Amino acid sequence: MRAVVFEEFGDRSVLRVRDRPDPAPDPGQVLVLVGASGVNYVDVYQRSGIYQVPLPAPLGSEGAGTVLRLGGGVRGISPGDRVAWTGVPGSHAQQALVPAERLVPVPQEISTEQAAAVLLQGLTAHYLTHDSFAVRPGATVLVHAAAGGMGQLLTRIVTHLGGRVVATASTPDKRALAEAAGAVRAVEYSAVLDAVRELTGGAGVDAVYDGVGADTFDTSLQALRPRGTLVLFGAASGKVPPFDPLRLMAGSYFLTRPTLSHFIATRAELLERSETLFRWVADGVVDAAITGRYPLDEVADAYGALEGRQSTGKLLIIP
Repeated sequence: MRAVVFEEFGDRSVLRVRDRPDPAPDPGQVLVLVGASGVNYVDVYQRSGIYQVPLPAPLGSEGAGTVLRLGGGVRGISPGDRVAWTGVPGSHAQQALVPAERLVPVPQEISTEQAAAVLLQGLTAHYLTHDSFAVRPGATVLVHAAAGGMGQLLTRIVTHLGGRVVATASTPDKRALAEAAGAVRAVEYSAVLDAVRELTGGAGVDAVYDGVGADTFDTSLQALRPRGTLVLFGAASGKVPPFDPLRLMAGSYFLTRPTLSHFIATRAELLERSETLFRWVADGVVDAAITGRYPLDEVADAYGALEGRQSTGKLLIIP
């Protein structure tokens, strides 16, 4: 089979497609024929060395496909079943080995591509809006980069839960996408504080969902109401530099930097969140918003579109 790997840390030029022996599942593992795998910033962080992984390393951490073979001791899964997963290295490949306990069944109403497109970001959006800051009816939140796949999911879910979204996006077309997803106002980054003051009567937003990082961190803090919550879940523009925690005292702000693995740590929690997510997709509450499909040989182009902020939805690798 063919798989994407990187043998040194660096930009997308270090990505290689290599021939690998067809894998065989060990006990507790499942071999899956990959139908689609998601392009995500976590892969960028690993490839660039922000997140350290042993080299050489496979790329891709989210996917969906059809079960081929079972390792010993696997129960409740059969060859031919459609399944999805996240947090499993090596998903940008024709075949993937996945621990059985990390697989979720894909319901009939959801396509394989939809499952691959929505799982990582959708599960993240679920815990961000239910745990990192629990959105209640009437809450007003700021979502940065709201035209991207993650931003659109967050906007749709916050709106579904009864909240209001102020959105940032870099171009008029992207701002139109954010408003189509449910944002009550979408503005360019330089105008966000004025928009927040206007919509909240000067009070500030209840929470900020910030996946941009270095470029938006200061503005995110300034946008909060007293005792508001800054949820920093990504660093698309780079890591936030070290800062004095006394800055939080200006509004008794809460700051959290969560990660998905801690919110799907048990199989029960993984299944509960994924079942809710897939129901939302089937009911039209959220949209997988697939805007680009790339073969394995064009994986560098896919990450170029993601990192260059050229994409406005979810990008998939179709192996």
